[in-house]
Amino acid sequence: MPWKKAEGVAASNLAVRLLTALVGVPAILALLYLGPAWGLFLVVAAAACVGAVELFQMTWPGDRVAQVIGVMLTLAVSCCVYFFTTDAKVILTMVLAVPLLGLLVPLWRLGKIETGALRIGATCFGPLYVGAMLTTLALLRRDQPGTAGPGYVVVALAFAWLSDTGGYFAGRYLGKRKLYEAVSPKKTIAGSIGGLAGAVAGGVVAHFTFLPTFPLGHAIALGVVGGFLGQLGDLGESLLKRSVGVKDSGAILPGHGGILDRVDALLVTSTVLYLYKLWVS
Repeated sequence: MPWKKAEGVAASNLAVRLLTALVGVPAILALLYLGPAWGLFLVVAAAACVGAVELFQMTWPGDRVAQVIGVMLTLAVSCCVYFFTTDAKVILTMVLAVPLLGLLVPLWRLGKIETGALRIGATCFGPLYVGAMLTTLALLRRDQPGTAGPGYVVVALAFAWLSDTGGYFAGRYLGKRKLYEAVSPKKTIAGSIGGLAGAVAGGVVAHFTFLPTFPLGHAIALGVVGGFLGQLGDLGESLLKRSVGVKDSGAILPGHGGILDRVDALLVTSTVLYLYKLWVS
């Protein structure tokens, strides 16, 4: 029967995702706690480049020149954010130069007029979206003393991944009412609530175990904010994919799709935590 086939596919996909996590999570933790801060930046920069490839393949299909320019801009943004964090001139130049180039590239690589707005938006916004926001993970690792740096990176990961896990199981077993069917047909209100619960649980566990300097009230509040905004990040990437007619941004991660499919919420949770540390600390 069709429903049995669908359940079998879902179970198989879940098994692949869990296997990928079992391999990836220990490697990430080893890099965070045993490796140098710049080691995480190298991983983040590489992930940003792959994510940029996926983004510009979706928004600039068939134009390799424009895709390469988009990836180079993303890498440049990532390096600026990491190496010149406190240099206002460099950061301001980056913020102004990226939209300027984003406007000029589509004029050079004209393509179809009907897709011009999409390509302009992607080139203006994409390098900041992928390059800057993902690099906040490396900043969290580098700029916090002792084990707090790795700890806050783990919290950012927990907010994103536990929200995804909580949403998956709550939506699968309790979900009936759709959350935003036009953008993501499978997401439900119950799944969204489960996702918030998962993110909050991640913050609470962090406070009582590996990150006691993270105040409990802040952990709960940021779990709610990060979990909620992370879900919006997921929905935003889903909207992008649906607008260009693709199911996954890529296929680099078995069971997870592309890099953007895996970090769509993490981009947001990491940025929220970094801004929290920047302003509160």
